[in-house]
This record gives sequence, structure tokens and C-alpha cells, in this order.
Amino acid sequence: MKKPYYISTPIYYPSDNLHIGHSYCSVAADTIARFKRMQGYDVYFLTGTDEHGQKIERKAKEAGKTPQEYVDHIVAGVKKLWELMDVQYDGFIRTTDDYHVEAVQKIFKKLYDQGDIYKSEYEGWYCTPCESFFTETQLKDGKCPDCGREVEKTREESYFFKLSKYQDRLIEYIESHPDFIQPPSRAKEMINNFLKPGLEDLCVSRTSIKWGIPVTFDEKHVVYVWIDALSNYITKLGYTTDNHELMDKYWPCDVHLVGKEIIRFHTIIWPAMLMALDLPLPKQVFGHGWLVFGGEKMSKSRGNVVDPVILCDKYGVDSIRYFLMREMPFGSDGNFTNEALFGRINSDLANDLGNLVSRTCAMIEKYFGGVLPEAKINEDPDNELIALAENTYNEFSKKMDELQLSGALVEIWKLVSRCNKYIDETMPWALAKDESKKERLGTVMYNLAECVRIISVLIAPVMTKSPAKIQKALGVDESLTTFDSVQKFGQIKAGSKITKPEVLFPRIDIEAEFKAQEEEKKAKEEAEKIKKEQEEQAKKEEGLITIDQFASVKLVCATVLTAKKLENSDKLLVMTLFDGKKERTVVSGIAKYYSPEEMVGKTVTLVANLKPAKLRGVMSEGMILCAENEKGELALVKPEKEFNAGCEIR
Repeated sequence: MKKPYYISTPIYYPSDNLHIGHSYCSVAADTIARFKRMQGYDVYFLTGTDEHGQKIERKAKEAGKTPQEYVDHIVAGVKKLWELMDVQYDGFIRTTDDYHVEAVQKIFKKLYDQGDIYKSEYEGWYCTPCESFFTETQLKDGKCPDCGREVEKTREESYFFKLSKYQDRLIEYIESHPDFIQPPSRAKEMINNFLKPGLEDLCVSRTSIKWGIPVTFDEKHVVYVWIDALSNYITKLGYTTDNHELMDKYWPCDVHLVGKEIIRFHTIIWPAMLMALDLPLPKQVFGHGWLVFGGEKMSKSRGNVVDPVILCDKYGVDSIRYFLMREMPFGSDGNFTNEALFGRINSDLANDLGNLVSRTCAMIEKYFGGVLPEAKINEDPDNELIALAENTYNEFSKKMDELQLSGALVEIWKLVSRCNKYIDETMPWALAKDESKKERLGTVMYNLAECVRIISVLIAPVMTKSPAKIQKALGVDESLTTFDSVQKFGQIKAGSKITKPEVLFPRIDIEAEFKAQEEEKKAKEEAEKIKKEQEEQAKKEEGLITIDQFASVKLVCATVLTAKKLENSDKLLVMTLFDGKKERTVVSGIAKYYSPEEMVGKTVTLVANLKPAKLRGVMSEGMILCAENEKGELALVKPEKEFNAGCEIR
């Protein structure tokens, strides 16, 4: 029976601006899951989306959608990205899923009934993007200590979880389980910075927002993010339901992979919740670093995001997955630069691995008609190469078990480099010129082909497409693509048909690429400049009308024939005007400035094609123009000279 292995990523906040940093943790989890499956484990890999909260409410409103419509659209994009990146999860949870909602309500009620949750009032500072509360002393320069954004003063009735009750148990557990928090520096940070200074009870409900899971026994409250979001790791397994087969098999989780910015929630709040529920704690929480850009964490607000879709389309999924796993030690921050990416693709992939595969297959095709020869005559370099090839899995798997993903790839590339050196040492092109050395040449070719096969198997957890292409070129069957098959040299069969594969990793013309990027940047800047100018011009023109619009307004001179105050009104005069063709009634709010007697016989400017409107029961068939000063005083607008009724004003 296969041993179960449970790995998870945090559930992601639904974002319409996913960047390469979002892919980092998921690709790492997928790599570990693939590795464990190849080792024979029964793996369950969980990921998902955290869909409740105030910021979702606000973003949905800005987008003119309901919160559910908003998250449905975004989640489709998340799943599409994971498909592109070959992230193959076993479970995907959404916190809007019915089973999760019901389970969270049961968890909240259980904790309340046993006295671990109580009602009180919260007053403090709240950061909407981080969905976190802070005291005055925790703020940094009056802003959120985590993201640096503005915070809001909040006071509301809330339910609280007795986090402080579990402080001593948490310290004892962390200190007695050195592998629980990794890397070790994160454990030290949790104890010294949060646990020993003292924990405060945790706000776990809100009344000021509606987009969340209602508290069943007090429905003006919704469950706040931590009990909602953190519970996903067990609600997906069927916790609180009759269908708890997955819970029985996979809990406790073998490893939660989380970003360092949320490790506090996963190593203090989550374990305390599990203690309160009398459930085992996860075996390990690994807090990885950030993939940073220009020394700063990638974020839309900083304008430094890198689009993974564009990268995969241009350079291939395998190249991007390799770069993410190789470029930085897992647990530390790593800097994303185009120079680093191009360097890895050209050096590690095109020059080292791609060239090794291409040369090996091409030489077998050239010297042996594409049929793999037997290994008959071994010499000094062969034994060293064979020993390294047989030991590479051990070193590789050791690093993988320690979650040192970059180090694991280094071990594989030691074999890649040694193979390329072996070609230089044995000089197959020279051996091919001497018929008496045909068997020696065959041995060299066999050794290279077997090493390439071993390499193709070992890179499979990281690079999901290239291994199959290499193995097809080598003509190997499925039995030679397992970890068991790489621990004993000489498994590939002589006589196998070898074909030259397509180019696995095309070299990047770095100079041309940077030139193209510079042109793209200039084009983007120019487009943004034009857009900004258009927006500024539109702002200036806001409220302005065109000459055609103005021409549609018909202004004529009109003579006032009669005038009287409207009954029960101090402002309105009812006048009879002659517009040169006919008489019409016009109601105007000028009674405070002009008496009826003053108006009779005056020439006024009339808007003659205004749609009639009823004012205080009188149908007004036009409008006369007046000027108004800052004091609110009115004066008639009329031609400088007296013109006859009916003269058009242009």
C-alpha cells in the first residue's frame, strides 16, 4: 500500500493581475508532488482561492459585479494559469464552496460552545489589502507594517478566538519539534517576535462587511478571514462531514508551503486552532522567500509585475519552471531579472543539457546509423562517469527531501557537466576515424545515452515536457522512466533506435532580445503617453460641446408682450413673448430682479427650440437667457442694439 503524502499551497486571493511571483509557490509544490509520486507515494496536492472579505466586496463593486460574479471570473483565470504552468493539483478549494461554508460554520460553533470563542468589541486599525488588524504600536509610520498601505480606524462588535490561551503550548511545541517551522530562522522569528512578547486574542468575525460566511447563531456577523481561510486544509478533506476518508488518510499535512509574509498565520493562528479542535498539527510549515524584482516584492501597485503567460509563450514552460526552481535557494528571496533568465536558458539549458542531448543522438545516428551500440570496452573516464550517474539520484533525492529544490538541480547538473566533459575527454570524432576503435566508440556512445536517460528521469519533477521528448529520441519504454531505473547504470537496451530530437531549448540572441524589449518598452511608453494625453484632453473637454451641438440650439430675439407674477411664487414670472412668427408663453425665474412692468416691451434672447416643460402647472415654451454673478444676481442677456423680434442670434 502506498504511503500517503499531503502537500498544500496557501489559498490565493483572487487577483486579476497574476504575476510570475504567484507561480513560484505553486510550481514548487507541484515539483515536490511530482517527485513524491515518482518515489511511490500516494500524493494529495491541494491549492485554491480565498474568496471572502472586504477587499473582494470593494473590487466587485468597482467592477460593477456581484462578489460571486467577480470571483468566478478571476478563479477561471487562476486555473488557466496553473494549466499553462503544468501545475497538476489533486484538490482545488474555493472558500465559496458549499461544503467549506458549512464546515467553517460548524468549526466556529464548536469553538464557541467550548469557550474558545467569545463576543466582545474590537477597536483598532484595519488594513483591507492584508485583511489584518493592528494596534497603534504595531503600525509603522502610521501605516500597515506588512504592506505599507493606509489603514482604517475600526470599531465594531466582534467574536474573538482565545489565541493567548495557547501561547505556552505553541512555544513548547515549536521548541520540541525543530522541523515544524522551516527554515529554522523563521521559527526563531515566530518565538522571539510574536510568541514570547505575548499573544492577544484574535478577532474572528466582522459586522461591517457582508461578503463572508454567516455565523449561524448570530447572523449579523460573518466569519473573519483566518478561521475561514485556514480551515481549508481540513474542510477539503471532509472534516465535520460523514465523508472523512481523505481526512483519515492524509491528515496531518506533510508540508504547508507558504510565503514568508503569511508564515505567522500558519505557525501561530492555525496551530492554535488545531489545538483547540484537538487535531494533530501539520508536520511542517515551510516559509519560502519572495521572487523579487529590482529588490522589491512584485506587486501591481509597484508596477513591477512580470507576466508568466508572456514568459511561457516566448521561452517555453519548461524553461520558466527550471528558472523558478533553480535561480534561488528555496527559503530565500531571489531576484528576477531578464539577464538571469536568459543566462539560465542559454547556459544551463541550451548549452549544457540541450547540447548534450543533441550531440549524443546526432553522433549515434552518424556513427551507428541511429542504433544504440553495446558497451564493451570501458576505460578510466567511464568508471568515474558511471559512479557519478549511479549516485546522482541519492544526492538529488536527499536535497529534494530537504526541500532544497535549487540544490537538487545542482546535483543533476553535475552529471550534465560531467557528460559534456566526458565527450571532450573521449573525443568520439577522433575514435570514429579509426576502425579498430569502433567498439570503444560504441561504449562511449552507450554511456552517454544511458546518462542522458538518467538525466531525463531526474529532471521530470521540474521540467514536465522535455523528458518525454528526450526519452522518445532514446527509444526507451516506460519501465526506464522511473526512479528505480536510474539507480543502477546500464538499463538502456543496446539496439534501441535513436533519433535526433527537435531543438529542446533554442538559444536566445540576448542582444536582439534586449533590443526587442527596449522597442516594446518604448512602444508601451508611447502608447501610455498618448493614452494619458487623450485622457487629459478629454478631461479638459469634459462638459464642452462641438460646433454642431451648438448650432443645434436656436437663439432668437423676442419681444415681451405681457408679464405677470406666477401665483404663490416669489421667483417666477409668466410672460407672453413674440418670436417674430408667433406668440408663446415662457416661465422664467427672474421675478426678484425684474418687475412685470419692467419686462413689458423688452427685447430678450430666447432659446426657441427648447422642448416645452410644465412649471408650477404652466406650460413654458422656451427659456430666456440671463447672466448670473457670484452673488447670485441675474441680468438679462440681449443684443447690444435693439433688434426686431425673430432676428436669429448666431
